[in-house]
Amino acid sequence: MDSEEYKKYVKAGKILQQAKKEAKKLARPGKKMLELAESIEAFIEENSGKPAFPVNLSANNCAAHFTPSENDERTVKENDVLKIDVGVHVDGFIADSAVTIDFSGEHGKMVEAAEQALENALSVVKVGATVGKIGEEIERTIKKAGFNPVQNLTGHGLEEYIAHAAPPIPNISRHDDRKLEDGKAYAIEPFATNGRGFVRESVQAEIFGLDKAIPVRNTNARKILEFVQKEYRELPFAERWVSEKLKLSEFARKVALRELLQKKAIHAYPMLNEEEGRIVTQAETTIFLKDGKMEKLV
Repeated sequence: MDSEEYKKYVKAGKILQQAKKEAKKLARPGKKMLELAESIEAFIEENSGKPAFPVNLSANNCAAHFTPSENDERTVKENDVLKIDVGVHVDGFIADSAVTIDFSGEHGKMVEAAEQALENALSVVKVGATVGKIGEEIERTIKKAGFNPVQNLTGHGLEEYIAHAAPPIPNISRHDDRKLEDGKAYAIEPFATNGRGFVRESVQAEIFGLDKAIPVRNTNARKILEFVQKEYRELPFAERWVSEKLKLSEFARKVALRELLQKKAIHAYPMLNEEEGRIVTQAETTIFLKDGKMEKLV
C-alpha cells in the first residue's frame, strides 16, 4: 500500500464522516426515501467524493440492500428503525459506514447492542487478528444483550473498486483463521435482531453490479454495459442512476437490464429481509491497518 492510496482511503473516510452527519440531520419521519438517498449522494459528490454504492435505507425487518427506485413515493415512517448505509470512494478507494436511527425510541437496546458489538469487535482488531475472533466478540456481545446476530451477513475487506473484498468478517463465532493484514482496509459491521438471525433474499432489487463485459444484442443493454464499465467498474450501481444518466424509458431500461442479468453480465443485489414483523439494527465503520496500528477512518 503506497502513501497515495492510503491518503485516498483517509479522504474517503473524512467525506463519509460529514455525509453521515448530513444523513442524520436530513432523516426524519415524513421524508421521502428517494429525496433522502439522492441528497446524501449529492452531498458526497459536492465534497469531492463519489458514492461507492447506492445509499441503502433499509427499514425495520429489511437488513440491507434497499435503495429507492426512480419516482419512489415511500417515506420514512414515525416508527421506523432505519439503517443508513453509506459508502464513499476516492479514485476507487472506499470507506463504508452505517448508522441505525430508531425514530420511535422503542428499540434503543437493540441499536445499542449493534453499536456495542462494533466497539467490542474493534477492541480485538489488530494486525494478525483472526476474523473468527472478531465474529466471536460480535456474537458474544449481541447475545449478552438478549438479541441474535445476523449469521449470514458479514463485514468485509475493501479494495480498489471492490466494495466487498475478502475476507468476509463474520458476525458469529466461526473457526476461521484468516488474519487481518497490515496495509489493508476493512469494514466491520455487526447486525443485531430480535428475529431468528437469518436473512433471505427478496424478489425486489434496485441495485446491480458488473460481472463481465460480454457481447449483447440489445442496443440499450450495450449502452448500459458501456456506461457501467466506465462510471462504476465493479462497484454497485442503482437502476435509478442508469435512468438519470442514460435517459432510457422504463420499458427500455427493464428489458435491457433483464438481458444483462440473463447473460450474466451483471448481477442483482436483492433486498435482504428478516422475518416479517422483526427488527434489524446495524452499526458499521471502516478501519485501516497501518504500520501495525489500527486507524478508524469513519
